[in-house]
Amino acid sequence: MTALNNVQHYMKSEHIDFLFFDDPLTVAYLTGFESDPHERVTAAIIFEDVFWLLVPAMEAPSARAVNGHARIISYKDEESPWALLKVALDTDAFVSQKIGIDEDSLLVSRYHSLQGIFPDASFVNSVSIIQNLRVLKQPYEIEILKEAGDLADKALEIGMASLKNGITEEEVVALIEYGIKKYGVKEMSFPTMVLFGDHAASPHGTPGKRQLKPNEWVLFDLGVVYNGYTSDMTRTVVYGKADEETKEIYTVVKEAQEKAQALVKPGISAASIDHAARNHIEKAGYGQYFTHRLGHGLGKSVHEFPDIAPGVELIIEESMCFSIEPGIYIEDFYGVRVEDCIYVTEDGAQPLTHTSKELIELPIKD
Repeated sequence: MTALNNVQHYMKSEHIDFLFFDDPLTVAYLTGFESDPHERVTAAIIFEDVFWLLVPAMEAPSARAVNGHARIISYKDEESPWALLKVALDTDAFVSQKIGIDEDSLLVSRYHSLQGIFPDASFVNSVSIIQNLRVLKQPYEIEILKEAGDLADKALEIGMASLKNGITEEEVVALIEYGIKKYGVKEMSFPTMVLFGDHAASPHGTPGKRQLKPNEWVLFDLGVVYNGYTSDMTRTVVYGKADEETKEIYTVVKEAQEKAQALVKPGISAASIDHAARNHIEKAGYGQYFTHRLGHGLGKSVHEFPDIAPGVELIIEESMCFSIEPGIYIEDFYGVRVEDCIYVTEDGAQPLTHTSKELIELPIKD
């Protein structure tokens, strides 16, 4: 049964007249049609037995080519997509009393537009059906995620090789993204993060013009998009030699990541995995410096359901995919994070990225 069939089965059980999904990743997941619509409306309208694609006129040929089963409703820039949708529904005499939407992604302005043309309809949040489908990866999806992970390893390799005295964080980012495009990568999963020294004490810091100095730590957080799926990894390495204090902190984080990964198996809760890493860091005396969840889901989006975090009692199932990324961040001093994304098998966790997690000390270069 395809994802679309599963969604239509859900509609019948919930007595929903149609679903309106306009998140580009959801549209692609359900229909195969990928686009970057910017401010224009692109949506999948799903009924119990058929589905439509609402697209800008410029995208109509691509939509038809990708999915010949869909009815294409196209609109020009001077036309209202909402009015055309209403006409199509009225013409086909579709009932519009209960409409399912994704409250996590639907803009308020678009919600009001839907309300305007369906004033008597009730709207229900149907995001859970998409989350529950996307969280369990199909075998072909896992194979694509493996390829995306291999490319992330390659991007990190490019980044580490580029380090030399005086190079800036921004320059390393540029070299990574230029270099990985030679391997067919068209876009990164998110803005590549390269942070030197105490800049890495900000978990989501922004690369700047800081120049690299000998014996500084360097945090790389990066990923690529490959065939519509993402990768995400972090390594923290030393440009030169590590001192004993920072080496100890690195070891704590690495061990926390390994403990959490070793615990992963079907039947355990997400909160238990987070606790394994968090407890290790707390026992080492650094608990106050681990300031974020342990992980997040990964797939077509680099951050998706589920969270691996305290209080999340979701039970882990085979074929789920998520990150494990503990960190310690000491303001004005140092930050370290170690991250791999894994997929769950019947026996445990298999990583999608494979760069060594042992302490990496890189040679100093002029």
